[in-house]
Amino acid sequence: MLTCLHKKCHFKALAIFKKKLEEGFDSNIDEAAVAIALKSCRGDPKLGCQIHSFATISGLVSHLSVSNSLMSMYCKAGLFDQALCVFEKLTNPDVVSWNTVLSGFENVKDALSFACRMKCVGIVFDAVTYTTVLAHCADHEEFLFGIQLHSLILKCGLGCEVYIGNALITMYSKWGLIVEAERVFDEMVQKDLVSWNAMLSGYTQEGNYGLEAIWAFMEMVRKGMKLDHVSFTSVVSACGQERKLELGRQIHTLTVKKGYVMNVSVCNVLISMYSKCELVKDATLVFESMIDRNVISWTTMLSINGENAMSLFNEMRLDGVYPNHVTFVGLIHAITTKNLVEEGRMVHGFCLKSSFLSELNVANSFITMYAKFQSMNDSKNIFEELKYRVIVSWNALISGYAQNGLGQEALQRFLSAIMESVPNQFTFGSLLSAVGAAEDISLKHGQRCHSYLTKLGLNTDPIVSGALLDMYAKRGSISESLSVFGEISERSQVAWTAIISAHARHGDYESVMSLFDGDGKERCQA
Repeated sequence: MLTCLHKKCHFKALAIFKKKLEEGFDSNIDEAAVAIALKSCRGDPKLGCQIHSFATISGLVSHLSVSNSLMSMYCKAGLFDQALCVFEKLTNPDVVSWNTVLSGFENVKDALSFACRMKCVGIVFDAVTYTTVLAHCADHEEFLFGIQLHSLILKCGLGCEVYIGNALITMYSKWGLIVEAERVFDEMVQKDLVSWNAMLSGYTQEGNYGLEAIWAFMEMVRKGMKLDHVSFTSVVSACGQERKLELGRQIHTLTVKKGYVMNVSVCNVLISMYSKCELVKDATLVFESMIDRNVISWTTMLSINGENAMSLFNEMRLDGVYPNHVTFVGLIHAITTKNLVEEGRMVHGFCLKSSFLSELNVANSFITMYAKFQSMNDSKNIFEELKYRVIVSWNALISGYAQNGLGQEALQRFLSAIMESVPNQFTFGSLLSAVGAAEDISLKHGQRCHSYLTKLGLNTDPIVSGALLDMYAKRGSISESLSVFGEISERSQVAWTAIISAHARHGDYESVMSLFDGDGKERCQA
């Protein structure tokens, strides 16, 4: 049986166990055979419960190895309460028993409380304990507990353990603390593929460390390490972030040589990389070469191919791949851009039937879509049906009113929004645009808004400063436009255009020429 388990012949191991039972060789079945049979169940609760019954009747459940295997089986089957019940009946659980239950917790607070209980009863943490608790800390941003655990690891002298080091790198990377992750990585005496991949993934996930990810990958190649799909997925993603097309092509060739070119995850990031480098044809070739495509493959392709978004969506469904909320966000964006009113209403109906409209980002996309279709009643209806609203929802509606020349409605919604949420640069940008375009709204509302956003520290934001310039210019307040313009440290082309347009609108052509010369000189100096 043990040989079968080592060879991953689980069904064969169970067949041997079953045959022994049927032939009446109960006396030949010991605790080791029961433990092996439970491991062979691989989380099948029906088989596991039957073996549990046998172990109870035969008295073999009193052996710790059997109880540990039972708990492991129940955890894998998603029956954590059953595992906990077995644990609580143990008189002398060992560290394996504790670790097995610890790994089964879904609620992080309960898991950390259980780890504290382990410490209180004198259980010495091993590498498995630490890696399990660190994983809980990483997934749920338990900063204080994770840092305390790291200190405890160093005190116990377990910092050199590869598994623990890998878990620490992953934890710090998920928290966005790349410098701390690098420090752990650099201090590791031994590093395996998981260590390098954890660091590589950390760089890529953070978004601002693309070059570091590429360097790490180059080091892996130089050291002759055996690369896997995680290595390739991370570095191709980094090439996309940094727009390193030629390097991306070379790595694409390497994936072919190493046999990973058909890996779904690798293909997905290759599609994304080529699309970020504005090579839709190359992205399409990768997509069409794929044997298996998942929802990410289809969603990525759909989001970069607006012309054929609806046909791709229909093909996706025919392929048996069910869309997710990201799929619909991409699809709605494509429909909005192409102004496909009929298709938009059809997708809206599909989302209503499939409950995707309850997803906040999908609902927000529909608010934006209907605003673009000049159907603000539909936008308003979707907004008012939201169970909860975030600032993005408010922004979509306020922007919709502003785009459709409904300044008063935009102002009313803004006043409601600031009662529920903290406005951001996009909120102010939309409202200032509405005030600038609406003669029936007093400029005092725009000036009050200017004071409010200054208190929030948003007056230097490029979106806000551009909107302020435009509003004051359109409403004839050149002095206030110049004041805003003077506060801008780095003047964009948008800012220069806004201030020049303001003077031109009021016939001050001398100032226009002076400002135009100033723009030219500033760009020459840059």
